[in-house]
Amino acid sequence: MGLSEASDGILAQRAADGDATAFGVLVRRHAPFLIAFATRLTGSRADADDCVQEALITAWDRLDDLSDPDSVRAWMTRIVSRKATDRLRARRPAVDIDDLELPSTSSGPDDEAVVSSQMEALKSALAELTEELRTVWLLKEVGGYSYDEIAEQVGASSATVRGRLARARHALLERMKEWR
Repeated sequence: MGLSEASDGILAQRAADGDATAFGVLVRRHAPFLIAFATRLTGSRADADDCVQEALITAWDRLDDLSDPDSVRAWMTRIVSRKATDRLRARRPAVDIDDLELPSTSSGPDDEAVVSSQMEALKSALAELTEELRTVWLLKEVGGYSYDEIAEQVGASSATVRGRLARARHALLERMKEWR
């Protein structure tokens, strides 16, 4: 069995022991998700690339801190989230979110135009959310993380995360009600 077939846990353990090739496999396996996640958090592909690069350097340096090697993706995602949050705080005010790419289910140009308009409206609505609300919404709705995982990433309690998510959802529903 080659490294490309190895589990994340095995790769993380080997990388922690200094195996750069194993870390490279982890990077190739998870970088597309990490970049997409950071792009949605920062609103910029360039900033996302920088955040992911910084996060991967940090991950390599801190592999010994990883307590559960099987959860290396979640661990790297938390590092990316922190790097993106730092970048957003440094550049205030918040900027627009890049176009969200969804698979097209439309049947013609009219449907394409409607989907494009919906995505623009969502992008605008997300940009109007505070950084805290936008981050929690993206972690839950795009990243698929649990409340506890989000709480750990943003440094808040699960109850706080639930409240922020409820406020974010309410604000987005209000803003997007013409599209329902």
